[in-house]
Amino acid sequence: MHSIELQLDTARHQLTDLTDEVWGFCRGRGDGLCQVFVPHATAGIALLELGASSEPDLLALLERLLPRDGRYRHRHGAPGHGADHLLPALLSPSLTVPVLAGQPALGTWQHVVLVDLNPDNPQRRVRLSFLAG
Repeated sequence: MHSIELQLDTARHQLTDLTDEVWGFCRGRGDGLCQVFVPHATAGIALLELGASSEPDLLALLERLLPRDGRYRHRHGAPGHGADHLLPALLSPSLTVPVLAGQPALGTWQHVVLVDLNPDNPQRRVRLSFLAG
């Protein structure tokens, strides 16, 4: 298995498109599986169409499901931080993408996106791993 770690700063973006990084990582590797994993308790990975207003729709959905207020028992950090710790229960911290002839087998509009709503920790790591088939 081959693996690399990306270092990202999400201070200015709640959604970070990782699709180009996934394509570059898979290029020339043949057939297999690419796993995208974020080793943080307050972030998730999603497949999402970008550029067609899906981004604000996803953020609005997450705000409805996980409002940032004082209802959570987990209370350190920014107001509503307890919601950040529930995000990975809704958006998995990992995603596996089939790779065919060195190309991720993503659908036409699918992008691999890091979702990070936590303003307290903008320094993120994302691990890309390739398992040859």
